[in-house]
Amino acid sequence: MPLRIGIILGSTRPGRRGEQIAAWLLGTARDHGGADYELIDLAHHGLGNLDEGGNPNLRQYQHPHTRDWSALIDGFDGFVFLTPEYNHSFPGALKNALDYVYREWNDKAAGIVSYGGWAAGVRAAEALRLVLAELQVATVRAQPAIPTLAAFSTGVFVPPAGLDAAVGGMLDQLTAWSGALRGLREARDGAAAAV
Repeated sequence: MPLRIGIILGSTRPGRRGEQIAAWLLGTARDHGGADYELIDLAHHGLGNLDEGGNPNLRQYQHPHTRDWSALIDGFDGFVFLTPEYNHSFPGALKNALDYVYREWNDKAAGIVSYGGWAAGVRAAEALRLVLAELQVATVRAQPAIPTLAAFSTGVFVPPAGLDAAVGGMLDQLTAWSGALRGLREARDGAAAAV
């Protein structure tokens, strides 16, 4: 069964530039191959502010939107997080979506593509790595960063030179790690079922 990689668009802001980047990233990933890629746009999942009273580690969800989110995230082997930088970090909507579930993220791999002004979102990516580590998500080293001032100089996203190669390198690392961690999850689940 092919690996499934979710590309998570981490901004829900009206007029966001991330939609154009996400469309390009999805096409680039599909052309690159190595997995089945699907776009997950947080703006379309209606999570709102975290409204589950219980511990997400127990997976006892009260609300249909949480159960739907849980099933969606659980079905992927890895993720690419596409995040802008807001005030030296990643958007609250992305943090909220991460916090809704816990075990569904565990033992999976992730790549990060950031975008923003002069710093190209790298501070957001570094902050996101800390949260993903706590969720037991292994982040790959390759980290493409997009300076939006140049990439949107015409008002439409134009990938900077070398971005295709940077994303390809990240996807190579991500699919390798996702495959290895899938094996780990299958062995863990098989051992738990045998008990």
